[in-house]
Amino acid sequence: MDPLAWLYARQGVVTLGLERIRALLARLGNPQEAYPVALVGGTNGKGTAARALAAILEEAGFRVGLYTSPHLVAFRERIALTGEPIPEARLLSLLEEVRPHAEAVGASFFEATTALALLYFAQEGVGFSVLEVGLGGRLDATNAAEPTLALVTNIGHDHLEVLGPTLRDVAREKAGIFRQGVPALTAARGEGLEELKAQARALGTPLWVLGEDFHVGEVAPTPMGLAFTLALRGEGRRFQAPLLGPYQAENLALAAVGGRLLGAGWDAVERGLARTENPGRLERLSLGGKEVLLDGAHNPEGALALREALRFHGLLPAAFVLAFTKGKAHAPMAEALRGLGPVVLTRYASPRAEDPRALLPLFPGAAVEEDPLRALERAWAWESRVVVAGSLYLVGEVKRRLSGLLPEERLQ
Repeated sequence: MDPLAWLYARQGVVTLGLERIRALLARLGNPQEAYPVALVGGTNGKGTAARALAAILEEAGFRVGLYTSPHLVAFRERIALTGEPIPEARLLSLLEEVRPHAEAVGASFFEATTALALLYFAQEGVGFSVLEVGLGGRLDATNAAEPTLALVTNIGHDHLEVLGPTLRDVAREKAGIFRQGVPALTAARGEGLEELKAQARALGTPLWVLGEDFHVGEVAPTPMGLAFTLALRGEGRRFQAPLLGPYQAENLALAAVGGRLLGAGWDAVERGLARTENPGRLERLSLGGKEVLLDGAHNPEGALALREALRFHGLLPAAFVLAFTKGKAHAPMAEALRGLGPVVLTRYASPRAEDPRALLPLFPGAAVEEDPLRALERAWAWESRVVVAGSLYLVGEVKRRLSGLLPEERLQ
């Protein structure tokens, strides 16, 4: 069997726990011990924060490995070294190396992928690795690494069936990446923040909190993205980044402070933020006089942030192509997006995708088009700007199809 097909066949039910990943890493020589690690978790924004922190550390002179999920177009996107995805030939050879050990311990898709990334970084001699947590934190495969920095962007309503049922439960799971004496940062608020603080006190984790230990202000749109001011230890700095959405200022501030705690200078922070991009998060594409905005908002907080960002940057009016995943909080997501423009409901190529017809009661008057590209064309008939949102899997499929590639059936 093709190595990547073998890995994809391991998709399915998520079974949290560290026993299998620890056993797998031990069989591979514990590659995660060869370099310092930053763990980046949270409900929303962790991908942006991870990419920004990696860029800052690269500008500070580190050779950085970055591990993120899910991918949008190609699996190689998940594992990057100094900004470049792992080469295809190297990916396949490492899969062959990891495969017998993964089978021996019964590793899942995500566990095998995590081990592959950690092994690649060790073989390449990275000076630092930034790992985006997959699900939760305490029992996530990335937590088999011992971090020198932990970052939890925020606490929101997602994966409650696994991590919940309450926000305090979610926060407790995400605080599982905290370690005694290891600095941690967060932009969480409310009861989620209260629980993170409680866990940090119990563990002896120094926790830096946005709004208390550092501050973000003067967030403004720019022609290329946004600008904001970061105040830290009585010093204020102004930064710019090519990202859309005022909420991104908080994710970038977390990365900036994290970079400083790891020894990066302010110049490295400025250069790193100025080149931080995160595909599929309000990503703008121009196609023959028409525009498509791709956004992976897939929970109520993400949908509200998308609504705010479209208004903040003056990106309305727009039409919407939406697909949701089964089991998500569809009603509050629909409430956040309703009334912004005409809607075409579709689905992506996975059994996890919700039937678009089942969503019609939440979007009165919406059209239904099963094929995402036909849905895009239908939406363009209404507005020259179309927002594609509701799932990163939908965003990835649209990007693949616009590039002439076939859909990729995905579970993770």
